Amino acid sequence: MAEKAVDENRQKLEALFEISKALTSDTYLDDILKLIVVVTAKVMDSNICSLMLLNSDTQELEIRATQSVSDLYLKKPRIKLGEGVSGIVAKENRVIVCRDVKKDPLYLNKEVAKKENLCSLLSMPLSLKGKVLGVINCYTSEEHEFTQEEKDVLSMVANQAALTIENTDLAVRMKLIEEELETRKIIERAKDILMDERGVSGHEAFQAIRRKSMDARKPIRDVAEAIILASEVGGN
Repeated sequence: MAEKAVDENRQKLEALFEISKALTSDTYLDDILKLIVVVTAKVMDSNICSLMLLNSDTQELEIRATQSVSDLYLKKPRIKLGEGVSGIVAKENRVIVCRDVKKDPLYLNKEVAKKENLCSLLSMPLSLKGKVLGVINCYTSEEHEFTQEEKDVLSMVANQAALTIENTDLAVRMKLIEEELETRKIIERAKDILMDERGVSGHEAFQAIRRKSMDARKPIRDVAEAIILASEVGGN
C-alpha cells in the first residue's frame, strides 16, 4: 500500500511538472489549455475535466478545453454568470463540490450528466488578483469525496492556468498596441510623402489616403505602404 501511494504521488508530481513546463513555453494558449485538462483528468482520475473561460462581453462561460470527445458534452449550452454550479463558482469566486450532479438542484445539465455518467464534481474558479477568468471542472463517474490534497492540486493548476491566460491576453493586447503604433507611423510617413509631392496640407494628404482606401476597399495601412513603396521605387 505504501509503495502504491508513493508511486501515485510520483505520477502526480510528474504530471504537475509537465503542466508547469507547458505553462512557461511558447505553445499556443489553446494547446496549453488542452494539455491542462488532459493531464489534470489523469492526475485527478476524472471522468471528464473541462476548462471554461468567461466571455466578458456576453457574461457567459464557454468550454475552451476538455479531454472529452463526447459531442453531447461539447455542445452543452453556455452557462450564464451566476447560473448553475459553474456560473456561481465564477460569480462568487469560490469552490463548489457536488456529491452527485444528477441530484444537485444547482446543476443545470442533468440529462447530459445522466448520459455521460457524471456523478461527483469539483468546480474551481480560475482567478487572478480577485478577477475570475473562468472555471475548471473535474467530474468522476461514481460518488467521490474529494480530498484536501485533490483540492490543493486542482487549486495549483487553476492558479497557474489563470496566470497563463492573463499573460497571454496581455501579450495579445500589447501586440495590438504595437501594430497600431506601427500603422500610425506608416500613415504619417505616407502623409509626408504626399504633402511633399502635391504641396498639400497634412489633413488633405490624410483625406487622400482615406479616400483611396475606401475606393479600393483596402486597409488604410496597405494604401499608405503602397504610397511609400512607390516613392522609394520612384526615388531609385
